[in-house]
Amino acid sequence: MDPLFGQIALKLLIALVSLMIMTRVLGKKEISQLTAFDFVSSLMLSELVGNTIYDKEVGYGHLVFALAVWTLLSYGMEKLLNRIPWLSRRVTGSPDLVIREGIIDRAAMKRNNLDFGQLSMLLRENGVFSVRDVAYALFETNGSISVLSKPAAGGSQKEEPDSPSLPVSVIEDGDIVDRALESLGRDRQWLLGLLAHIGIDDKRQILYGEWSDASGLFYQLRSQRPPGPGAKKLRNRDRTAEKAGEDLV
Repeated sequence: MDPLFGQIALKLLIALVSLMIMTRVLGKKEISQLTAFDFVSSLMLSELVGNTIYDKEVGYGHLVFALAVWTLLSYGMEKLLNRIPWLSRRVTGSPDLVIREGIIDRAAMKRNNLDFGQLSMLLRENGVFSVRDVAYALFETNGSISVLSKPAAGGSQKEEPDSPSLPVSVIEDGDIVDRALESLGRDRQWLLGLLAHIGIDDKRQILYGEWSDASGLFYQLRSQRPPGPGAKKLRNRDRTAEKAGEDLV
């Protein structure tokens, strides 16, 4: 039997045990806890282990030494980031509000390379299917999103329709989503007529718009900006749109 097989098997065993120890030392219990820095670090580690396993000139001691040094470097970086908050924010980033007081922050979405499709997916993962139901949405450093929903009117839950329908994004960043309209059995003329009924002559004025058979049209204008910390709470702009949508269903 080729002795190389035994060497590879032993190196793999050493790597597995070392990775388990490294994971224990660094204290990462779940994949969801990993930041972008942790992800890059894991890629570098996999490259390191892969190269040493199949290199005949690299012995067992070299592999253990490389893993030990990388563990110490990673552990030292973790401690350094914990001690220096501003450095931690630079390296791992910080949570960013993409929806504040019900208003989408387009600048925050661009900073985090988020499009409306990704934002909708992240909201659905939190059990929220309409932007109109969101008061605050915080984009976390691990790529997930935390959502604080708006309180129901009158402190009670909204009455659910007999046949609930999912809201559909019909306008994203000023562009009409034709595929969404087709799924609704509608066309551009219907949507443009609805916007004209509301008093909007140019679709490019709208940053985001979604349609629900139960609630009509929800939209946010490009001119709307989320309030800064401590600013007076903005009045929601979706009531007129909803009423107009109900009239034209």
